[in-house]
Amino acid sequence: MTEQSPVTQTNATHVAKSPDAQVVTAVRHYTDSLFSFRVTRPASLRFRSGEFVMIGLMGDNGKPLMRAYSIASPNWDEELEFYSIKVADGPLTSRLQHIQEGDHIILRPKPVGTLVHDALVPGKRLWLFSTGTGFAPFASLLRDPETFEKFEQVIVTHTCRDVAELTYGRELVESVKSDEMLRELIGEENLDKLVYYPTTTREESPKMGRITHLIENGELFSDLGLPPLDPATDRAMVCGSLAFNLDIKALLEQAGLREGANSDPAEFVIEKAFVG
Repeated sequence: MTEQSPVTQTNATHVAKSPDAQVVTAVRHYTDSLFSFRVTRPASLRFRSGEFVMIGLMGDNGKPLMRAYSIASPNWDEELEFYSIKVADGPLTSRLQHIQEGDHIILRPKPVGTLVHDALVPGKRLWLFSTGTGFAPFASLLRDPETFEKFEQVIVTHTCRDVAELTYGRELVESVKSDEMLRELIGEENLDKLVYYPTTTREESPKMGRITHLIENGELFSDLGLPPLDPATDRAMVCGSLAFNLDIKALLEQAGLREGANSDPAEFVIEKAFVG
């Protein structure tokens, strides 16, 4: 019998009574610092794949402790999935990492975000650049048929320190390639329409290096047999740390791509809600 979680001990009753309470339906831990969980979906919630919502738990002071989380599930899913880090002294994640099936969380059903198709002008190739849990919004977009209807090719890069930290993204891409509905869009003989490019920066793996460096030295493009970034054909979405976002933004602008937004679509977009 596992030890009762701090969530259950301190505020389960208060959370369950919240009008925005949702039930945890599944939890999976990947490493000592990464986990994913699924919760019930509010009947009124409508969102675009790639958007985020505010989720949280009740703090010791009786007030909700909320944080922005990308929805990792696609907009057609009956449940909501999230992918999170664990921070020992984090105000929210120090508690959230202990949630169990049947617990409740608070979820504000007001989705927003820039990592959506509407913020990009039409193009041929879509690049999804991520580090760590920045993969989460792309887990949503990769399971959305619209992504493959809009682009001839989708390349998702995921950079982490260690191999185990790549597990969530690797399994997600494998599930997309084996999904019967999505395979019809990707094509039985054209699974390279979805390209997965994982790299590690600390532990030995088949591909080492920061994605920014691999873009700068051209290794990324030679590895994939693709031409360098071109504003006429390439579109990009970026989600990671502040430093990563700024570095990728500089490289994209250097290649001639412009940053877009929901109100002014362009060649690339960056999610800024999770950095600071």
